Amino acid sequence: MLATIVACILLAFIMGSGARLLRLPALIGYIAAGMLIGPWLPGAVAERGMVSAMAEIGVALLLFSIGLHFRAKDLLAVWRVAVPGAVAQIAVALLVGAVVGHALLGLAPVPALAFGLALAISSTAVATKSLEERGKLGGAAGRIALGWLVMQDLVVVFALVLLPALAGHGEGSLTLELGKAALSLVAFVLLMMLVGRRVLPWALKLVARGGSRELFTLAVLAAALGVAVLASSLFGVSFALGAFFAGVLLGESDVGHQAAAEATPLTRIFSAIFFVSVGLLLDLSQVSGQPVAALAATVSVMLAIGGSVLGLLLLMGTPPRVALLVAAGLSQIGEFSFLLTEVSIRQGLLPETVRGPVLMAAIGSIIATPLLLKVAEALAPHVERRMARRTPKPCPAAPPTHLSAPWPVLADHAIIVGAGRVGGTIIGALRRHHLPLIVVEEDRAGAERLIAEGIPAIWGDASRPEVLHAAAPERARILILALPGALEAREVLRLARLYNPAILTVVRSHTETEAVWLEAEAGVGLVMMGEREIALGMADYAMQRLGLAASTAQATVDVLRRRKLRDVSVG
Repeated sequence: MLATIVACILLAFIMGSGARLLRLPALIGYIAAGMLIGPWLPGAVAERGMVSAMAEIGVALLLFSIGLHFRAKDLLAVWRVAVPGAVAQIAVALLVGAVVGHALLGLAPVPALAFGLALAISSTAVATKSLEERGKLGGAAGRIALGWLVMQDLVVVFALVLLPALAGHGEGSLTLELGKAALSLVAFVLLMMLVGRRVLPWALKLVARGGSRELFTLAVLAAALGVAVLASSLFGVSFALGAFFAGVLLGESDVGHQAAAEATPLTRIFSAIFFVSVGLLLDLSQVSGQPVAALAATVSVMLAIGGSVLGLLLLMGTPPRVALLVAAGLSQIGEFSFLLTEVSIRQGLLPETVRGPVLMAAIGSIIATPLLLKVAEALAPHVERRMARRTPKPCPAAPPTHLSAPWPVLADHAIIVGAGRVGGTIIGALRRHHLPLIVVEEDRAGAERLIAEGIPAIWGDASRPEVLHAAAPERARILILALPGALEAREVLRLARLYNPAILTVVRSHTETEAVWLEAEAGVGLVMMGEREIALGMADYAMQRLGLAASTAQATVDVLRRRKLRDVSVG
């Protein structure tokens, strides 16, 4: 067990780092790590059963995270394009993949359809990362791609229910088994909506009020895996699907941001182990023995997904440049294809020999994605000129992002991190003049008090991207860090600058060294250090009482604030 865990984590790190140095997705390195410790090469050290169990936890946590971030509005924003387009694209790619599976792998019709489905679902991680690196994720192409990916994710969720019903049953009982699976799913969803929707957020809020971050992290993990076990053991719903629903319910509550922040590190670790398990189970002899099938699967992914996405978007009136970028970004498969393949193999629906073609299709299409995006950008002007006579319908615009909170969307507002004695005073000053603000407070009880007073407040650790993003830093004018910890303040400052490089900043400091660093290296607008501000406040009061004008006294205070504390008396 120890050798397996150490080998998985250590080699995943080494090979993942190597893949990133080659400008490839880290998951390719994780798969290579699994191949190195697998039973097909000399010196294998991994226990396959244990890796498979950890991989199942990884899949559950991956879908739990997707549930936490899933919002119906993401799909509704571009539903006229994404919903029919994604359904039609999946159908086309599924049929093309099924033909490849039937013709080259000798699969029966139902297994061939399962194989085709694995070749029809794009990788959310690769697609979003590729578009983000080219600065396209926030534009029209990014909005359509995200809606498309959400729809694909929903298809995967329902496929996880249907695959066990499709496996190992005769044609006469297939309808009955599908009906049973649907009834079990409906019963589970009703239980979660009627009971889980209230119990899970309530339980996490109760834990949060206790103030222990460790217990809250354990509570999040218990909620994800506990609901997954309940779904699997009582309703026959897949382990991963149960975790997905737990994430959806928690994502709707005001603890969702912090729950996502706590789950993210665990998800990354166990997801990496899932990809290691894919490489672990891969027999290289199967890949070398099926070169034609592997090549055909790779080509079918890029042509069936990319070609159908491009054609459908152009038919629906999407501008050619946007359609080309979306098609290029989605023309690959990844984590969910591996998931569907492994579930199908475990259910006896697919033979183990399909791993090779699916893996090669994933690696080949992922490596090709950056090149396809470059080609798409180069071809866009030529395609636009050829279609200049046509007047495409305007691309559906996504509505502005709304905070999942009972206050209106704010802009040019202040973000105050920390609502203790310092932060509370600042909040009072801003409210006195009705200035827009959002507070991020780590203490659950403190956040609830602010909300009860009508103050927009988000509970969670602002140094986590999921929490700070909820305060809309990209639209904020100023960030006020009233935190006691210097390291935490640095991290929040770094994140805020990523969202909004032009944001103004005010930071609380406790030491002169930290204040000097913040002013010189971090470029903070104003650094407030306790001892210095007390001294300057007393000096300001004394100067005015001794007859200096308020403006003169303030000018002196400003000069002294820019100097080191030990040099103030010398000047």
